[in-house]
Amino acid sequence: MDKASMIISAEEISRLMEALAAQVLTRHGECEDLAIIGIQRRGADLAERLKAILDERLGRRIPLGKLDINLYRDDWSDLTVQPLINCTEIPFEITKHKIILVDDVLFTGRTVRAALEAILDYGRPKRVELMCLVDRGHRELPIQPDYIGMKIETELTDHVNVLVRERDDEDKVCVTRTAQNAC
Repeated sequence: MDKASMIISAEEISRLMEALAAQVLTRHGECEDLAIIGIQRRGADLAERLKAILDERLGRRIPLGKLDINLYRDDWSDLTVQPLINCTEIPFEITKHKIILVDDVLFTGRTVRAALEAILDYGRPKRVELMCLVDRGHRELPIQPDYIGMKIETELTDHVNVLVRERDDEDKVCVTRTAQNAC
């Protein structure tokens, strides 16, 4: 039997997003050439939240995009499985911006690799920085985040689920440990 436990509450997610925005402002000041791209699906939702915080603090609008990486994934080995394709919307010129790429959970690094490949199809940004709400380790590729909401220790077989009110009607992060790993 699997055992799930909440590790981050709605209030903590809100505080983490505020802290992440503060880190961006510390690093980028007025964010003149900054844009945000969220990886579909929950990374895009978190990117919208980051944008709202930055827009409010700066008194102006930061460009926002949403990126679907499904066609860039390297793990589609079974042709009977159909990927769920989301939309990509990048309503600004990539080459003029420093990009903050936002995802919910950083795990092996393969999603980020796919996202970088997808971004390059739209142009060459000045820079790409990675933000994730949760870094759970177990990287397979040499990819590290520039901004981390929370780093957690997990087993390779654990599942980390980020729920957001935009899709799931609530905010929280849970870890599901399989019976073989349960404490």
